[in-house]
Amino acid sequence: MKQGIHPEYTDTKIRCLCGNEIHTRSTKAEEEISVEICSSCHPFFTGQQKIVDTAGRVERFKQRYKNADYAQKK
Repeated sequence: MKQGIHPEYTDTKIRCLCGNEIHTRSTKAEEEISVEICSSCHPFFTGQQKIVDTAGRVERFKQRYKNADYAQKK
């Protein structure tokens, strides 16, 4: 490897708005990085995610394909 062309790889703390802190390493010059959302407070990871059914699209899809036969034709 060439010397002097690679950035410094230092210890970094990532701090979320919810208060969660993650200690990692990064090439970013800052010692602390602030984020708005993390895996501790994101609805997908906490199980609070809800499917938003706008204009009944999900229900129409289920209704349309409830009797569909996906078996292979002979």
